[in-house]
Amino acid sequence: MLKTDRHMIRACASSFVGTALEFYDYYVYALASSLILGRVFFPSSSPLVTDLNAYGTLAAGFLARPFAGMLCGMMGDRYGRKKVLTLTVVGMGAATTAIGLVPGYASIGFAAPVLLVLLRIMQGLAVGGEWGGAVLLASEHAPERWKIFAASFPQLGSPAGMLMALASFRGATALGTSAFTDWAWRIPFLLGGLIALGCFILRRQVEETPDFLAARRESRTSREMLPVRLAGQWGRIFYAGLAVIVGSAGFFFVNTFLLGYAPVYMHVSRQFMLDAMLIATVLQFLTQPLAAWIAQKTGEIRFLLTVAGLCVLLPFPMFRALETHRFLPAAIAISATVVSLSAFYAAVAGFLANAFPARVRYTAISIAYQTSASLVTGMTPIAGTLIASRFRTDWTPLALFFSAMAVCSMAGVAGLARSCAESPEPVVLKGL
Repeated sequence: MLKTDRHMIRACASSFVGTALEFYDYYVYALASSLILGRVFFPSSSPLVTDLNAYGTLAAGFLARPFAGMLCGMMGDRYGRKKVLTLTVVGMGAATTAIGLVPGYASIGFAAPVLLVLLRIMQGLAVGGEWGGAVLLASEHAPERWKIFAASFPQLGSPAGMLMALASFRGATALGTSAFTDWAWRIPFLLGGLIALGCFILRRQVEETPDFLAARRESRTSREMLPVRLAGQWGRIFYAGLAVIVGSAGFFFVNTFLLGYAPVYMHVSRQFMLDAMLIATVLQFLTQPLAAWIAQKTGEIRFLLTVAGLCVLLPFPMFRALETHRFLPAAIAISATVVSLSAFYAAVAGFLANAFPARVRYTAISIAYQTSASLVTGMTPIAGTLIASRFRTDWTPLALFFSAMAVCSMAGVAGLARSCAESPEPVVLKGL
């Protein structure tokens, strides 16, 4: 096996494991916000107020991510991808463990939600620096013909993290409602801290990427101010932010908002939803590498536009299937939606990385992805809850909301492709 191949495999494995653990910690919080955090930290006589407060802390982590993306991106473009990724996993592990230890409102009053929000922001800072670096660690170690496929390995960490989060909550809820409410909900958070320690050790063994080392040798990792460094890139950053919307916010619509919405308004049990999502996430994990391979072969632009167009339609059969209260149709419909979202998510990482030059790549894709996450993804459960409270059992506005996110992504992909085609800087995008 060639040395380059060994480096690529090691980098892909490290990126996958690292993002799996980071997303595990993040999804644990997202699931807990639907299942328990509102009752523990924001007790209220109104379920709507309790849910909005819990989802508000979820959004708080997203609000921290653009700043983290900008700061970590600049550090990653100046000092290297590996150094930043080692710091992010430490921050995530510490924050997640601390959330599992914070007393509830009944014990320390107002200090409990304040501490929760602060730790959630710390989580957001860690994830904000993780995604862009993990994508580049994998793609920049890969030869040109495999960059889209290699960049999908960090994306594969999302379903792996979700599977672990679902399994941990399945185990915690199996202890009984009383035990889960009193203490067992903390177990998934404490496990996340232990897993992060293993990830830290793995990250220390990965080598720096060839693209960064080449840019440093050419003195292109400069200390210029951010506006100067990103001159001429802001249009592409805007389109990149639009492009990632459905691949990011779509997941939080399904695995966070829908988990809270369906039991209340569609009268299906939380266990029903957790089991359906577990099946969908297993299929996502199995099909996502195939989607990235197809995108690599057929051209990522054509692939992304096709899958995003499919996502425009899928929420309608998904809600219709949930109305039947039958597990098999609901599981199939949710799985079809999640697999389509994951196919888009698998290919979009390499698409964004290839759209920017190496000297600003970490900063540019991090700002694009994390700003989109902050403005759209983090607000998706809140927006869905407000729409549901207005229209209640009429799910059509919610389906249209999901479709609108897919349309935004189509516009972003098309706009970024056009911007790259008109750019004097060389880019490698298939389907231009």
